[in-house]
Amino acid sequence: MDFIDQIKQFAKRVETLQDTLTTEEATKTSIIMPFFSLLGYDVFNPEEFTPEFVADVGIKKGEKVDYAILQNGEPVILIECKWIGEPLDKHGSQLFRYFSTTSARFGVLTNGRYYKFYTDLDEINKMDEKPFLEIDILDIKEAQVAELKKFHKSNFDVETIFNVASELKYSGEFKNIFAAQLQNPTDDFVRFFLSKSYDGRLTQKVVDEFSPILKKSLNNYITELMNDKIKTALVAQEEQDNASEAEEAAPVEEVPHEKKIDTTEEELEAFFIVKNLLKSVVPMSDISYKDNESYMTIIYKEKITKWVCRLYFNSANKFIAIPDENKNKIKYYISDPYDIEKYADKLIEAMRRYL
Repeated sequence: MDFIDQIKQFAKRVETLQDTLTTEEATKTSIIMPFFSLLGYDVFNPEEFTPEFVADVGIKKGEKVDYAILQNGEPVILIECKWIGEPLDKHGSQLFRYFSTTSARFGVLTNGRYYKFYTDLDEINKMDEKPFLEIDILDIKEAQVAELKKFHKSNFDVETIFNVASELKYSGEFKNIFAAQLQNPTDDFVRFFLSKSYDGRLTQKVVDEFSPILKKSLNNYITELMNDKIKTALVAQEEQDNASEAEEAAPVEEVPHEKKIDTTEEELEAFFIVKNLLKSVVPMSDISYKDNESYMTIIYKEKITKWVCRLYFNSANKFIAIPDENKNKIKYYISDPYDIEKYADKLIEAMRRYL
């Protein structure tokens, strides 16, 4: 399963859970820890993902940041967490204090839905006031997924991320400034355009007169660009469809409408539990799942033939099926996903058969 698909599935989990989480601890356990697990970190190994990491500030001793990700025993990422319903705007100063007392190069401020990534571009060992990357997990852009993937344990490299952080920071700032100008052009912005096109004297009256005209012109231009791109895409699709129709020599059998597959919160919770149970055998990033109407299959290396277990949660009698040495399904009935931990040895045994 591609990383972007994993992120989309995780976003569904956040959307489902966000209204049920009433405390910071619940937010950490239910979505923040699974998020960093998704990034390949063993969130249950304190030598890699340390909770309550001590970051003494000045004369204050025992100051602790919620989590620290370690490399070779040293912190590289500090993570400060808040309740999912709490805005992050007022909490950057807390992470700012912790950052300067450690060797960490990156800081993450999050409430489980929003993630703000910081570093020290402006001054070494002093966290920037503005993040270089901001993500809304419920509205994540494809370009942001590519940047987030750089923080995956398998890809993480301090220098690589630091080198692109400056570009990310300022490209984001430029987009925000341009978006604001499209809505309400400032006088300086209007004067810039008039200086290239207006021959008269640039009085305030002239600026006020042309401000709505500039706003309308720029927005119309963007709309025209989008329409041209859509037309180009439609023409390309039409040509592709026509080519496909010409190549079809035999009638195509009508495929019945596929029913919607609903991946439940309980299935996702069980998936994360299985991943963590298998972490001593294979990297957690090698474990993914494929869902269908009747059950969810948890698989190794994205190969459906290498299934570790199947979750049958769509009836009153829930059970997990684990293959034996002949790939016969052995059923184990459970009352909730946490019962899966009872069968850790059998899951590991099934996993080892594919190694």
